[in-house]
Amino acid sequence: MRNDITIRPETPKDYKDIVSLVIRSFSEGTPYSDGTDIIALIEEIRISEYYIPELSFVAELDGKIVGHFLFSRFPLSETKDGGHINADDIAMLAPVSVHADHFHQHVGKTMLTLGIQKVKEFGFKGITVEGDYHFYNQVGFRTSSEFGIYPTSGFPLQEPRCMMCQETSERSLKDIGGYVVYDMYYNA
Repeated sequence: MRNDITIRPETPKDYKDIVSLVIRSFSEGTPYSDGTDIIALIEEIRISEYYIPELSFVAELDGKIVGHFLFSRFPLSETKDGGHINADDIAMLAPVSVHADHFHQHVGKTMLTLGIQKVKEFGFKGITVEGDYHFYNQVGFRTSSEFGIYPTSGFPLQEPRCMMCQETSERSLKDIGGYVVYDMYYNA
């Protein structure tokens, strides 16, 4: 973990920098997005009932924004078809962006390690994320089905290890289960 990265909650003054960071991060770092859909998702989350301003972060290095990520409340569903239940136990980590000039420099690992500590302070029982398990396993995430939480769409259906969860304390997810259904967001 790096000692020169700090995180802080995003502010409206950061939005322009976040947009350009996300566009470069996804267009240069992924084969599946040019970043515009990710910006739309961020905006959807910000206006939703699930948004937590204190858990929407920018990462800084030498006073410049080098990363953006946010955690929001996420209600699991009782079935694959929806029917959301209890939005106070699970935080969703999405999206996560590192400035393209800082890829492969441990910025993402550092900022998420710091952010996960903040989520624990909020009292969530677990965190869910969908993405590259090679990366997210390094910061404590495991395949969500190990916790009785199942994907319903996206990459996890092709590769189940891409839907992951992390407990915020030992056995904190033992009585929680359900399905990850993104029907509250058009751009998810």
